[in-house]
Amino acid sequence: MLRFKKRLLSAEKFEACSVFDVNGDGIADIVSGGYWYEGPDFVRKHTICEVEALHGYHADFSDYPMDVDGDGRLDIVTGDWWGETLRWRRNPGETGKLWETIDIDRCGSIETIRYLDIDGCGVPEVFPNTPGSPQAFYKLVRDAAGRGTGLFRKYVIGEKASGHGMGFADINGNGRMDVVLFDGWLEQPEDPFAGPWTFHPEFDLGSASVPVLGYDVNGDGLTDLIVGQAHDYGLYWFEQRLEANGARTWTKHAIDFSGSQFHDLQLVDLDLDGKPELVTGKRYRAHNDGDPGAHDPIGVYYYKIEDGRFEKHVIDYGEAGEASGLGIYFWVQDLSGNGYPDIIAPGKDGLCYFENLGPAEGDE
Repeated sequence: MLRFKKRLLSAEKFEACSVFDVNGDGIADIVSGGYWYEGPDFVRKHTICEVEALHGYHADFSDYPMDVDGDGRLDIVTGDWWGETLRWRRNPGETGKLWETIDIDRCGSIETIRYLDIDGCGVPEVFPNTPGSPQAFYKLVRDAAGRGTGLFRKYVIGEKASGHGMGFADINGNGRMDVVLFDGWLEQPEDPFAGPWTFHPEFDLGSASVPVLGYDVNGDGLTDLIVGQAHDYGLYWFEQRLEANGARTWTKHAIDFSGSQFHDLQLVDLDLDGKPELVTGKRYRAHNDGDPGAHDPIGVYYYKIEDGRFEKHVIDYGEAGEASGLGIYFWVQDLSGNGYPDIIAPGKDGLCYFENLGPAEGDE
């Protein structure tokens, strides 16, 4: 079993974070909402900009690093529900100077955003989950030298409202990543920029997490789906089966029904055994106090996956204010240099750093 050392970095209530070298000193820093925390100790806090607070939330549901304007410095791509706008924040390259926020597109309310290099160009495309609008993605426009221009080109690949929940998975095993929504999947064509993509309405994932994860859970060679209930109780996997006539079916299996608001999930090899673990936890006050289980204890967990079974391990658990959750967009990266991936956990309960110390003695 892995050991983690927990440290509260800030009481700020932003729900997204990322890790990158903000100031160009070669040392990773932590970014979350309106601030960045200077590595390697993350004690010195620097202001990025004023981030609007609305209805118990902050207008920052993603802090993804991308050199948008091609100046060699990593900027942030973000967006939120209330602003209904996809945005980026320009890194000024000068500590203490405020970052400018620039609109990309007024695309509708954004649940959160995920990123995938859909065409293998080396720069990920931007996929906002916009429940009230058709699924789209945005491609950074680059110049002849491959540098970002500050502009994005929009591609609409869905024909109806996307609904809550989104992820990436190669459903049919053809080597192309498809987009999973709560009620079906969009099949990536040979040309991903030729929309709309074909929609397959094959399942109902409920109030699905962002992301929905694609993974062969039971080792049968077919891609299954792992999904949390973002605004209800439950963590599940959906087993893909192919009938003799080629029809695809999905069988729902419970992983963990003890908690609610599993909004963000990642597959990460935490113990370096060559196989990924499922990392997730409760998004504290996801709908403020309106979701089932909103007043239950919060926590962070990882699950060992073996032949269709999920073995739960608790990283943190307890009442809010003592334990931590995982917000809407957490980050996993080795910050200590010991080779084991650490977990950076934002949320309305504060920003926490879980240093992965590796296996306990005797568990090697």
